[in-house]
Amino acid sequence: MSTSTTARCLAAVVLTTAALGGVAALPASAAGHPAPQHRPDVRISWVQYDSPGHEAGSNRSLNREWVEITNTTRHAVNLGGWTLSGRDHHTYTFHHYRLGARATVRVHTGIGHDTRTDLSQDRRHYAWDNHSDTAILRNDHGRTIDIASWGRRHR
Repeated sequence: MSTSTTARCLAAVVLTTAALGGVAALPASAAGHPAPQHRPDVRISWVQYDSPGHEAGSNRSLNREWVEITNTTRHAVNLGGWTLSGRDHHTYTFHHYRLGARATVRVHTGIGHDTRTDLSQDRRHYAWDNHSDTAILRNDHGRTIDIASWGRRHR
């Protein structure tokens, strides 16, 4: 193979890979949620949507369902007015909460006492579907900051 043929083949592989990467990024925006423009400084780092244990519906079980929010920056971020919502439009609003630099907070579904590392939605029913759901973090201006989805998508 000549050098120019090899270069053309390599360029074709790079372009194809880039095009496929763009297709893989479509589902978040295709689901009707605007995708974040870049990797967010504050992000959904984990969703424990399938509460472990055998105490279905108990407050203990509800609090084993949670979403972790992580601040990856070197500065604290005021989350006052930010929201965390799901596909069924349940919404938790952060009130007067400051997430420290490089810190993580767990937002539990059930009833509990808020601390620096754990917040409670004070719900009496599960917030997240075990089979398929989407968690959306928005700032106090309603801008989508991060999205986490699992399971198959419903249309």
